[in-house]
Amino acid sequence: MKRSKFTDEQILSIVKEGEAGRKLADLCRTYGITEQTYYRWKAKYGGMELSEMQRLKALEDENRRLKQIVAEQTLDIQALKAVVAKKW
Repeated sequence: MKRSKFTDEQILSIVKEGEAGRKLADLCRTYGITEQTYYRWKAKYGGMELSEMQRLKALEDENRRLKQIVAEQTLDIQALKAVVAKKW
């Protein structure tokens, strides 16, 4: 997955600047982001504090890791079933 060139703190500060009333065009031009990126960040991180954002990212990483484990176990189970199903 592509990593953002902005840190968590920078994303929060950009969203807070926008919520404080700074013009969106100026904000996007200053930080070199698109309006779509700003609105996506605002929908995801709007109203959060840094600790909440870090916890969200940690939970997303854990969820990704657990999904990968489940997928690997499913493949193992299917392989074992295929071996058991063969007639000797």
